[in-house]
Amino acid sequence: MKLVFAGTPAVAVPSLQALVPHHRIVAVVTREDAPLGRKRVLTPSPVAVAADELGLPVIKANRLDDAVTAQIAALDADLGVIVAYGGLVREPLLSTPRSGWVNLHFSLLPRWRGAAPVQWSVIEGDTESGATVFQLVPGLDAGPVWSMTSTPIGANETSGNLLGRLAESGAQQLVDTVDVIASGGRSPVEQTGEVTLAPKLGIDDARLDFTRPLEVVYRRLRGVTPEPGAFTEIDGLRVKILDAAPAWDRPVLEPGAVIAEGRRIYVGTATTPLELLQVHPAGKKAMSAADWWRGAGAERMTAR
Repeated sequence: MKLVFAGTPAVAVPSLQALVPHHRIVAVVTREDAPLGRKRVLTPSPVAVAADELGLPVIKANRLDDAVTAQIAALDADLGVIVAYGGLVREPLLSTPRSGWVNLHFSLLPRWRGAAPVQWSVIEGDTESGATVFQLVPGLDAGPVWSMTSTPIGANETSGNLLGRLAESGAQQLVDTVDVIASGGRSPVEQTGEVTLAPKLGIDDARLDFTRPLEVVYRRLRGVTPEPGAFTEIDGLRVKILDAAPAWDRPVLEPGAVIAEGRRIYVGTATTPLELLQVHPAGKKAMSAADWWRGAGAERMTAR
């Protein structure tokens, strides 16, 4: 099939790479170069870089407006494929490829429709996640399903780790689904089950609340790692928590109390303490929690 591929972040790259040997990519649509790093250097998206390496034509656009629609219409594509592009596909572009658009979404639809499905599945304590390829319709992630696969969520798995796994397995799932569409062998089926929403995470969603039970705190930490990044304020200093683990062998601590026992640093929750492993204090480099504690020179601190 002649495909238009739309995607932006690194998780979309495996899908683009997997499709190339099987179908003809007539254009890759990705968001415009964005300023990154402290020096705010304009940087192409991971999908743009991959497309250049593959020798594919690239359309850079933050909005799929009339001009982009006209460019895509001129390509006479059979199907549009979208993986985490970061923008809405509306009519008339939605109907421009002959077979419309399909979307690889990293959730078990209709659970976790929206921008951050993997993060919310970890935060809310789901035991499994997965990937769904569905036909794009005007409603948010509401189209009929072509294929769905599931995978267990590891007890200590971060959303970043899980998303990386789903990006790889979902790429092959997407190829297989496009092959099915090309053959005309069957039709998608309507979504069934309870709808839950997964809105984009903001910085407030990444703050850890140590008055909650350990299970809730730990799920939140894993769900917002690596983005937007778990944090707390310890004695008024903002500290990112890069890595931590349940301290099942440690007696209960007062919620928010931060103490050291040797080189092990603990923070209390409403139940079992959490052991801090890697932290990133504001204005400093990332370091082990033990090194941070030694530099702070305190006997006890409080996280809020």
